[in-house]
Amino acid sequence: MRPSDAFAQLGRIKPREMSLRDMFQRVVDLAGASIPAVTEASVTVLQGADAHTPAYTGGLALTLDESQYTLGEGPCLQAARATTVESVSDMTTESRWPGWTAGALRAGARSSLSIGLPVHATGGALNLYATDPHVFDADTLAVAQAFASYATLAMAIDHLNDARVTLSQHLDAAMDGDAVIEQAKGIIIGERRCSPDQAFAGLTTMARDTNRTVREVAQAMVERISETAGR
Repeated sequence: MRPSDAFAQLGRIKPREMSLRDMFQRVVDLAGASIPAVTEASVTVLQGADAHTPAYTGGLALTLDESQYTLGEGPCLQAARATTVESVSDMTTESRWPGWTAGALRAGARSSLSIGLPVHATGGALNLYATDPHVFDADTLAVAQAFASYATLAMAIDHLNDARVTLSQHLDAAMDGDAVIEQAKGIIIGERRCSPDQAFAGLTTMARDTNRTVREVAQAMVERISETAGR
């Protein structure tokens, strides 16, 4: 499956008619099926000091997530807590979380990519795991960030229903900084099968043609995808 086909499927989903767990499961299933480098995928959600994995594609992903929760450290926890992107290109040379990487190697993992989900009052991360090293390149990151934007949207809608805060506040948080540009680049890469540089060039052209900034064009693109997913 191509990423563009996966995004088309996600775009037809109505998040308000699907539970948050089911939406997360759909995101990880499609990410795992459409990103060649990925062996298994999962979503981490933080609730206060507690972390859990509501969706995963296999036992390896669940094991790698839960070992981080037990140790209190690891790339998915760091990404969820700080809303960052944490890439482990090779478990054998990674030095930040030695306790976790040793167990990950024993489980058969060699690399990972975790993308923080920026949603008001909640932490989360989309986690991708691979049994080969050095597989998460710039193209893969851009596509993964587009998948993460759907998980972010699902969390935002869930909080909207539970806490009665506006969706725009959540989207504003999700679009803080340059993250929205990376999300838009991921959408373009998935649709056009182009490189990150070509995707950014496309955003630049659209900005020039419409007399807007690149960030304004990117935000409009991500909002369009979000609105389509919510119909």
